[in-house]
Order: sequence, then structure tokens, then C-alpha cells
Amino acid sequence: MQPHEDLVGAYERDGFVNAIDIFSREEIDTYRAAFNRVESHEGLERAQIALQAWHFKEEFVWKLATDVRILNIMAEIMGEDILLLSTHFFCKYPEPDGPEHASKFVAWHQDATYWGLDPSIAHTAWIAIDESDVENGCMQVIPGSHTSGITQHDVSSREGNLLSINQEIPSDQIDESRAVNLELHPGQISIHDGRLFHASQPNRSTRRRCGLTARYIPPHVKQAKLNSVGKKWAPIVVRGKDRHGNFEVTTAPFAL
Repeated sequence: MQPHEDLVGAYERDGFVNAIDIFSREEIDTYRAAFNRVESHEGLERAQIALQAWHFKEEFVWKLATDVRILNIMAEIMGEDILLLSTHFFCKYPEPDGPEHASKFVAWHQDATYWGLDPSIAHTAWIAIDESDVENGCMQVIPGSHTSGITQHDVSSREGNLLSINQEIPSDQIDESRAVNLELHPGQISIHDGRLFHASQPNRSTRRRCGLTARYIPPHVKQAKLNSVGKKWAPIVVRGKDRHGNFEVTTAPFAL
């Protein structure tokens, strides 16, 4: 990972930065054990994509999303005033019929397309709970694709898309030859712009791939319409101040 003085320039140019060391092995092992308990209670189907906004329910999720080391980097990228928009676990599990039958994937998309934000400014930290590599379906991105604004999305015709409303950027708008794999070790993070084209392929390994996404927005952003699941966001000030008041004040569920 490049030094932090280069981080902002790389992020502005490419729309992402990758493989930032945050959590020690001991720290991420503790967080993984906490997630495993949630997974055991909720079941694999819900743990796959249904665990959204669990920072309101579980303190370990809140601690992950508000870790000062992550917020320090987010402040470099987006300024000192930061709202935590939400959190979302993404898990890809090995297919029971074997790697050759793996089908669950994430289609090419932009995060901000269906979040109802105006302007469409958001930044996501992808926190690796498990190893995330090409074999088990790590995130892929198209460098620089965040600079063209919000693009058209259609409905995916491919079975197994894990996105909330089966959205997908048409294939003729994607140059997959330029795709970069964002491989991460447990405890590392990547950060990407909400307008960046990104996707991930099926898990063709025998290993789980679990990550927590933490979404952040600057306070001047408004909610222009409901998000893709028909709800309003409940952002929380996690750094600096909210001088705009575009959202109802939401109390932090746990101490910062």
C-alpha cells in the first residue's frame, strides 16, 4: 500500500485504494469469532446478504465501522465531517455441489445508483473478515470508472446475482480487460468511491469469503428518495460535525 500522502491522489485518480493494513491478526480473529456467532444464530442464507445495519444491534460491528484507524483514512479522503450511512455483511459460501457449480456473484454496478442520495457521493470501506482472493470471489473494479457519473443499470439476466434488486450495468459498458482484483488478507481493507464500477465472481473455492462494508457520506449529502429496499437511511455522526441537518439525528448505539 502506498504511503498516506499518496493515498488521496490514487483514490481521486482510480476511485479506490486497496490492501490497507488496519487490524492485527488477533483483532480480526476476535471479530471473526463474533461474526461466526451471528452466522450460527442467523443461518447461512441470512448471513449471505441480509445482515444490513447490524451496527445498531452488535457492538463488534459498530467497533469495526468506527475504528479510529479507518476513520483517520476516511477523513483524508472525504474530510473531517463524516456520517456512517450504514453497514452490510457480504458472505459468499462454497457451493454444496462443488466449485464447478458455483453461481452466486455480484454483477457490475455502482453503489450510489440506488441509494437515493443527492449528490451521489458515498465512500465504502470493505473490511476483510476472511481471506478475499480471486479463487473465492474477491471484488473487482474498473479503475477510473467513477469519473463519469451515474450510468444506466438494467436487470441482470444471469442467475445468482446477489444485488438487492438484481441490477447490472450493461456488458457493452464494461471493459473487463481493465478489471483489477482487490485481494485482501483478513484485517485489511479496501476503500472505493460509490460511483466506481465494481463486481465479484462466484466463490470457486472451499472457503467462505466474508467482508463487512461500512458506508460513509459527507453531511452535505441529502436523501432525495428512498433507497433500493424502500427505506430511509439513519446516518450517525462518527467524526467531526453535521452542520447541514439533512437527516434526523440518530444517536450512536454504542460509545465511540
